Amino acid sequence: MSPSSEYAIETHNLRKVFGSHVAVRGLSLSVPRGEIFGFLGPNGAGKSTSIKMLLGLVHPTSGDSFVLGAASGDVEIRRRIGFLPEDFRFYDWLTATELVQLHGRLSGMTNEKLRKRVPEVIELVGLSQHEDRRVKGFSKGMLQRIGLAQAIVHEPDIVFLDEPTSGLDPMGRLMVRDILRAERDRGATVFLNSHLLSEIEVTCDRVAFIKNGEVVETRDLNAVVADEVRVVVDAHNVSQQAVAGLVRWAERIDVDRERLRFSIRSRDVLPDIMRHLVASGADIFGVAQERVSLEQTFVTIMGEDTSL
Repeated sequence: MSPSSEYAIETHNLRKVFGSHVAVRGLSLSVPRGEIFGFLGPNGAGKSTSIKMLLGLVHPTSGDSFVLGAASGDVEIRRRIGFLPEDFRFYDWLTATELVQLHGRLSGMTNEKLRKRVPEVIELVGLSQHEDRRVKGFSKGMLQRIGLAQAIVHEPDIVFLDEPTSGLDPMGRLMVRDILRAERDRGATVFLNSHLLSEIEVTCDRVAFIKNGEVVETRDLNAVVADEVRVVVDAHNVSQQAVAGLVRWAERIDVDRERLRFSIRSRDVLPDIMRHLVASGADIFGVAQERVSLEQTFVTIMGEDTSL
């Protein structure tokens, strides 16, 4: 497999086995440059192991993976990567400034660049008042903020973030969202793993759903997907025969007292559905489209295995 300049991340049949346990079965993934990309799946799906392989921290059992056009783990490419792990452990005797400076130096930043950039990024994450405070006394939310600062201080070409809003209040999550969009706007790629599907939905451009170590579906969140028109009908006197007849046009039909919910592939079939219901003796009081949330999509794709 040869890498393409179009993608920030490419994998083909990436596999990792620990003893008798298959952590990642066959991950094939393509992440376009300049996007915020969400990585979703239940606990044990292989998300963290996949990220570690992409970073070169875990050697794959088989398969190919490329980051920024080079094989995963390439030393020079690592300088162009930012990373915030879920279970980070910082040197807690350092101050916030010293911590960010350290990570900047590890990425090859000059002292001149650090003097300008470090105060900027600490202010960006809202910690200017604590820049000379040792991180040992930081709260979970403050540690999350300084962790984000160290991940982006060197203006990386790609940023891997594992649960970046964990421990943050709503204002903190809004701040992270704005920072990630700013990173994308300057041309960086953001690879985001989070169990907060509402945050993923409003932040990401595209998402991949992973199950049992494999990508089962990838979706563009900015596109209108034709087969995700969800319709709600308020009606009385809907017979079982009328509901059964809906299968000609609709999928995932749910009946809750005097309310019908179903999915259709195109709004063009709605008139036929309404005529069918009325002809069967139903009284229609209202029809509305219901937006399908990412959470609903996740449940549909993953089935019963929905634990994040």
